[in-house]
Amino acid sequence: MLPTHHRRAAAACAALAASCALVLAGLPGTANAQADPARASLPSPAETAAVDRTSPEVLKAMQRDLGLTSAQAEARLVNEAEAGAAAGALRAALGRDFAGAWVHGATSARLTVATTDAADVPAIEARGARAEVVRHSTAQLDAAKGKLDRAAKKTATRDAPVWYVDVRSNAVVVRAVHTAAAKSLVSAAGVASSLVRIERTKERPRPLYDLVGGEAYYMGGRCSIGFPITKGTQQGFATAGHCGRAGTATSGYNQVAQGTFQASIFPGRDMAWVAVNSQWTATPYVKGQGGQRVGVGGSTQSPVGASICRSGSTTGWHCGTIQQHNTSVTYPEGTISGVTRTTVCAEPGDSGGSYISGSQAQGVTSGGSGNCSSGGTTFHQPINPLLQQFGLTLKTTGGGPGPGDPDPGGTWAAGKVYAAGDTVTYGGSTYRCLQGHQAQSGWEPPNTPALWAAA
Repeated sequence: MLPTHHRRAAAACAALAASCALVLAGLPGTANAQADPARASLPSPAETAAVDRTSPEVLKAMQRDLGLTSAQAEARLVNEAEAGAAAGALRAALGRDFAGAWVHGATSARLTVATTDAADVPAIEARGARAEVVRHSTAQLDAAKGKLDRAAKKTATRDAPVWYVDVRSNAVVVRAVHTAAAKSLVSAAGVASSLVRIERTKERPRPLYDLVGGEAYYMGGRCSIGFPITKGTQQGFATAGHCGRAGTATSGYNQVAQGTFQASIFPGRDMAWVAVNSQWTATPYVKGQGGQRVGVGGSTQSPVGASICRSGSTTGWHCGTIQQHNTSVTYPEGTISGVTRTTVCAEPGDSGGSYISGSQAQGVTSGGSGNCSSGGTTFHQPINPLLQQFGLTLKTTGGGPGPGDPDPGGTWAAGKVYAAGDTVTYGGSTYRCLQGHQAQSGWEPPNTPALWAAA
C-alpha cells in the first residue's frame, strides 16, 4: 500500500491528470529508489515535510486565496516538497552553474531549474524538471545584490525601497518610485547594468505592527508571537525586531505579565526573541482561523513560487506565493536585508507573526504595502537565520521519519540550523545539505534524502 501522502497525492492526481507530474514521476531519487530497494523505504520529501499533517485551516485558506480545489491544495503541497528536494539536489550537482529554481502552475507541478551551461540540460531534465539556460549564475546575482546592500548604507534609498535577486528573470531587480533613485543606487554600488532591471512602483513599504501568528502580545504597542521556541530550558517566542528592544517587558493577549525581549535586531535585519515567565508554556502551534491550532512540523524553506500562508489578528488567514528570497527593503527606519517577498496581503496590526508553508515554518512578518482589500505585498524575516542568530530551537510537533543510531558520531547535531551547501559527517559518512532547515531528531542525514545527500 502506498504511504499516506502518496495515496492522497494519487487521488488528487486522478482528478488533475498530467498536472501532477512531479508527484508521480521525476522525483528526486526515484530512479535510485527503483534500483535500490533500501532507498525505497526512506521517507519521501512530502513525508519529511509532514504534508499529510497540514492543518485544515491552511488548506482552506489556500483554496480561497489561490483559487484551488481541496485536491489541488493537497497536491500543491506534495509537489512543492518534492520540487524543493529536486532543486536542492540539482543545486549541489550543478555547482557554480546553478542559476536558481522555481515552481509554477496551479499545483506547482512544474519545476524549472536554470543553469549557465547548456551541457547541464540533460541532468536537469533527468530529474523531471524543465531546464532554462541563462547568462548569470545565482552566485553572480547574489554578489551584485551584496554590492547594492553595502551601497545602501551610504546612499538614500527611500525612493528605491526594494531590491532582490529574481531567479525567474535572471536579474537583480530594483523597484523604484523614481527611476533616478534606482540608477543612483546601482551607480554607487558599481554594479554592471546588464545584471540589473529597474521596475517602477508606487510602493513605500513600512513595518506592520501587531500581527498574531499565535497570540497578540503587548509592550506599549501591540505585536504578535511568531513561533514558540526554547533556548536550553528557557521558553519563549520569536518575533519581529521592530516590535521591541532588549529589556522591553511584554504582557500576553490577556494582559498578564509575560516576559522580556532578550535580543533584537532592527534595522539591518528584523528579528528578536522574548523569554517568558513560568506562567507561559511554548507549544508547537500557531493560532489559526477561528482559534484552531495549526501544527508546526519543522522549518524547511520553500522554493520561489511555492504557496505560503499567514495568520494575523487584523486580517485573519491569507495565502499567496513566495516571490523572491534574498530581498532588501527600505523602511522609514532604515534598510533590512535577507527577507522574503510574498504576495500575501497584510495590514497595520500584522507584524511579528507567522508565515507557514504546509506545516513548515517560514518566517515572521516584517512589513509590506497595500492591504487585504485591494491586494498587497509583504516581507518576512526567514525563521532559520533568526533561530541561528540567537541559538533558539523551534518548537515542533515532532513525528519525523524516526530516530537514527543512538550515538553514530559525527558533526551533525539536532537543533543546529543548516543552509543549502553545508556539509556534515554522520555515522562515518559525509553529507551535503540540500534545503535550509533546523535539524531535529528524526531528520538525521541517512533518514532524510529530501534534506541531505551523500557528499
